[in-house]
Amino acid sequence: MNSPKPPANASLNSLDDLIAAGLVAPSQAGDLARVEKSFRIRITPEMAGAHSPAVAAQFVPDARELVIRAEELTDPIGDTAHSPTYGLTHRYPDRVILAATHACEVYCRFCFRREVVGASAALPDDDLTAALDYIAATPAIWEVILTGGDPMSLSPRRIAAIMERLSAIAHVQIVRLHTRVPVVAPHRIDDAMLAALRARPTVYIGVHTNHTDELTQAARAALTRIADAGIPMVSQTVLLRRVNDDAATLEALFRALLTLRVQPYYLHHCDLAQGTSHFRTTIAAGQAIMTQLRGRMSGMGVPTYVLDIPGGFGKVPIGPEYLAAGLEGYTVTDWQGAKHIYCDPD
Repeated sequence: MNSPKPPANASLNSLDDLIAAGLVAPSQAGDLARVEKSFRIRITPEMAGAHSPAVAAQFVPDARELVIRAEELTDPIGDTAHSPTYGLTHRYPDRVILAATHACEVYCRFCFRREVVGASAALPDDDLTAALDYIAATPAIWEVILTGGDPMSLSPRRIAAIMERLSAIAHVQIVRLHTRVPVVAPHRIDDAMLAALRARPTVYIGVHTNHTDELTQAARAALTRIADAGIPMVSQTVLLRRVNDDAATLEALFRALLTLRVQPYYLHHCDLAQGTSHFRTTIAAGQAIMTQLRGRMSGMGVPTYVLDIPGGFGKVPIGPEYLAAGLEGYTVTDWQGAKHIYCDPD
């Protein structure tokens, strides 16, 4: 018996939904059912309607996710190693990560929190209060990064309540929301959502997007509404094999983002999440792409290529080395590979 086809305006939340929508062949159901037991499925209508292999690769389950390598971790960036209260990560002195929810509008197949995302509820009130109390009692905390899950999957009312409580903490000057919502669920960027973000701390939105095919007409309109509301945006992109691992694809994405008033910020080397080895490039390949980007476009559009050190030791830039110290000074390599000598003053 055929599965009922999901409504056109509904998210796809199961393997049956994907088969009914024609995104997965029935012959794949056996292996993918095993994937579904471990890692949740959710694709918004906006992304399902993109009809793009680069988009589908990010959200449609793959049997290769069943391959778990020895180096892969359930907590690859070490959130729990730096968690003073549930839902809060304090890795750097001046900023914390507050996981306001474990829910997302889409579930990326390469997500570094893929074992924990999916719970529909927001962070329980008692845990939220404990986190906010910790922030209030720690004057060094200058920036709060709302993440999850996806904080913008919460209702505007709940976001406004969190923002109001953060605005009462004098030493918190920046609130950053890391989100895919403007791209994958652009209808959520309405007047109520924008109003919820108008609080005392300066608000930035970190938009996660990996390919120009995600930037649908509706997504571009949502990003424009955010920019027109005066909220600055930066982007985060994950380097993904066979999705965006070439300079031309990333150049197109970063140029598109700049025109939408989104500053390219980070290009992440794919984390060591379980079942994601088919997405990872080598670091050398990523460095070669960054070298090409440096020569192809303005530095304003070139993000920092970073690795989140496994175990919770933080992010470090891993871009190509342009400078090497020697007996006669520094050898500087330009973007075309030519070598030049530069000397410091005595």
